[in-house]
Amino acid sequence: MQTITLGGGCFWCTEAVFDRVRGVTDVESGYTNGHTVQPSYAQVCTGDTGHAEVVRLTFDASEISLEEILEIFFHTHDPTTLNRQGNDVGTQYRSGIYFEDPAHGDIAHAMIRQMSQDKLFGAPITTEVKPLHNYSAAEDYHQDYFAKNPGAGYCAFVVGPKVEKFRKTFARYLKAE
Repeated sequence: MQTITLGGGCFWCTEAVFDRVRGVTDVESGYTNGHTVQPSYAQVCTGDTGHAEVVRLTFDASEISLEEILEIFFHTHDPTTLNRQGNDVGTQYRSGIYFEDPAHGDIAHAMIRQMSQDKLFGAPITTEVKPLHNYSAAEDYHQDYFAKNPGAGYCAFVVGPKVEKFRKTFARYLKAE
């Protein structure tokens, strides 16, 4: 089992996508790479803690590679908008890849170089790639948020369409249901 921590804007969206990926055995919403120890959601939302909203993935590398996880990550959020995903604006919504294994950082940097060279997104990639620092899990009510609240406004209008896009674009990576 391996882990990687990804920030793709609101963690509810990113969690809902990766909950459905085969080989991903655990997805935990949390906060990372800020200066406040164990911040609350309210503190992170101010933008003053320096944290990003993230999901920490545990995955079985014999079922899915880090490259495949990153391919899904890059295509299910906008990696070209600095500190923004749609209407969510602030440093807590930045695009980021946070690693514990330096080899994972090397893989992420290589993928970004190649996608930039190929001009895959039509704009510069702003995703930061940094060692994981000061991670803490988000409050319990954030865990499995989409699964528990599919009819909530944000889930219905933002998370749901993102999950559908994943299902259509990456059907080959769907967990068996």
